[in-house]
Parts: sequence; C-alpha cells; structure tokens
Amino acid sequence: MTPDDTAASLEPPREPFGPARRLAAEALGTALLLAVVVGSGIMGETLAGGNVAIALLGNTLATGAALVVLITIFGPLSGAHFNPAVTLVFALRREIGWGLAAAYLAAQVAGAIAGVYAAHVMFAEPILQVSTKLRDGPAQAFSEALATFGLVLTILGTIRFRPDFTPVAVGLYITAAYWFTASTSFANPAVTVARSLSDTFAGIDPSSAPAFIAAQLAGAVAATFTARALFAD
Repeated sequence: MTPDDTAASLEPPREPFGPARRLAAEALGTALLLAVVVGSGIMGETLAGGNVAIALLGNTLATGAALVVLITIFGPLSGAHFNPAVTLVFALRREIGWGLAAAYLAAQVAGAIAGVYAAHVMFAEPILQVSTKLRDGPAQAFSEALATFGLVLTILGTIRFRPDFTPVAVGLYITAAYWFTASTSFANPAVTVARSLSDTFAGIDPSSAPAFIAAQLAGAVAATFTARALFAD
C-alpha cells in the first residue's frame, strides 16, 4: 500500500470499513473539532484581555491546526467530512449513498453538540447554554456562502490533483477564511447548530443560524457544479 492509499482526502474511504465505524469516526471527529473551536474561543477571549483580534487569532490557529490532524486520522475511516455540506456534495457526486449521507448528518450534528458540551465542561461553563451573539444581515449570509464555496472547491480540487495534500489545504483554507470573511467562516451546518448552543466567543444566536445554514448549502451546491466544470477529465 502506497502513502497515497492511506492519505486522508475526504473521499469515500478506500478500505471496507463498516457503517458503524464510519459513523463513529464522523461523530468523534466532529466532536473534537467543536471542542477545539469553542474551547480555543473561550481560552482566547480569557487570555486576550479584551483584544478581540488576539482572541480571534488564537481561535483561528487552533481550528486550522486541528483540522489538519483530524482529517488525517479520520479520513481513511469515513472520509472525514465533519460537515453536512461536504456530505451533501459527495451525495450529489454519487460517491456516498443518500441513506448513509443522512446517517452522516445525524452523527455530525450529535458529535458537534457533544463537542460544545465538552468545551463547556473543560472551562467550568454551564453545560446547557443558548447563544445571544447575533450574526445577522446579507453580508454575513453572503460570507457564509462564499466561505463554503471556497471550502468545497478546495476539497474537490485537491482530491482531483493532490489528494495527499487535502488535510493541509483544508486547514489552511479555514485559517484564511476566518479572517477574510465577515462571518469568520463557519462553513458548516453542524458547526452552526452546535455553536448556537454556546453563549461564548464562538457562539451564534439561534435566530441567525437558519440564514447561515441556507447560505452554506447554497455555496456547497454552487461549488459542486463549478468543480464539475473546472476539474472534469
């Protein structure tokens, strides 16, 4: 088996892992991702002394680094989607069945919520929270559509040309997107739902979440068709 055969690439897994192990990988990977996102947000805000830019920088670096690691270790098991928008893309490409895609979505959302609760426990926060941080307006929604469009294009482009580089490419893209988007690049419906349950630095008010999710799904679908045109044999 060559190194490329074991590279995590967000493709359907090349080994015959059963659905239970694949779903467990999606749930655990998404949980760890949200623990990093929310936990680093709390830590950054605590240590930054009111400097929001420093807090965001800490949040950004931790999230980007964690994505590289999580995609690398869980990619061979489940494809390391950790994101319903990404799973939708692979279902549209007929690389994962719709039934398994629905199970992935449930595992991702459940894992994301568990990760948020784990972050709350680590920082002695109340476990059950609801965010009050509004992120409303057309600019925020457009940011999420563009962030998700870029994420999916990054994934499909690296799968097409450099599959072994996918974990690093995704981590780098999200690191950049935290800073070039007005929304700080959630780019993930499961993340959006889970972050609505954390009234911390990384939170989003539940009333803001539907527009984010709609924009994320629209961006993912647009990127799917764009990649089909650009990257086809």
